Amino acid sequence: MKLFISLLLSGLLLLSGAAAVLGWYAAPGVLHLPRREFTAADRTRADAVFSRYGAVAADFVVRAPDGIALRGWKVRAAKSAGDWILVFHGQADNRMGMVDHAALLLAAGYNVVLMDSRAHGESGGELATYGWKEREDSRAVVDALKAAEPVRHLFALGESMGASIALQSAAVDPRIEAVVAEAAFRDLQEAAFDYAGLHWSPLLGKTLLFPGAWAVLHRGEREGGFLATEVSPERAVAARAFPVLLICDQADTTLPCRHTESIYAAARGAKLLWEVPGASHTAALGMAPEEFRRRVLDFFATAARAPQSNSKLAIRK
Repeated sequence: MKLFISLLLSGLLLLSGAAAVLGWYAAPGVLHLPRREFTAADRTRADAVFSRYGAVAADFVVRAPDGIALRGWKVRAAKSAGDWILVFHGQADNRMGMVDHAALLLAAGYNVVLMDSRAHGESGGELATYGWKEREDSRAVVDALKAAEPVRHLFALGESMGASIALQSAAVDPRIEAVVAEAAFRDLQEAAFDYAGLHWSPLLGKTLLFPGAWAVLHRGEREGGFLATEVSPERAVAARAFPVLLICDQADTTLPCRHTESIYAAARGAKLLWEVPGASHTAALGMAPEEFRRRVLDFFATAARAPQSNSKLAIRK
């Protein structure tokens, strides 16, 4: 028995050590994400989608605070009251990943801004920082938008990494009045635990494979120039009170619902939580398109009517 226990402990230590080594070498891939290129075929498809609603896209290039070029579109709805929505895509994607979301907003009369996040699509930059630099990128985009367009109300909508960036952007820029966020991470550290196996079992993510998650975070902080603990949508919604509609997908194993539930608990402003039965990661629109449309549009309409009065925010259940 003693021999068995000794061998078991040795095996567990070797597993943890191997996880640390793998995490260290995997860390650059977390910052230097595979880039989904934006193609001419993408532009053709997007134009076809927009034209169905009489919307027109114009190229939009904005300089980030560190000088990189952020590229995307301003898309004007056929009939608009002057409300704009910043639409944020997910990790290793580009603006095309959010075209269907943009379409439902355009159909309702909202103008949209679709940008490739830094180190994604046609935008410049080599490192994705999951909100650390991106929140300042958002501020630059808003500056450029308001300098060129009349903006009555400004909102944001994002998925996964984009949801996390949207929440962090709203925390530092009060011009963003309300946010819809699907499948955001609670903070970068917790997300690393999930990728290390926490969504399967706490025994994996925060014990046996913890060294791997720690190595990813530690090297990522060194190379990215930021603290993982500072990349936190949960802290963002506690820092500034703004209306949020938080969406989590109940079958999500990438960023389980406890991330969204923690953000919801921390939010100081008016808050709504929709848990989508059976939906996998960022699948709410595909799983329940009519309910997604109703909830999102009700939320933005209510926020537009009472942007300074969080207590009046309501939505049909």
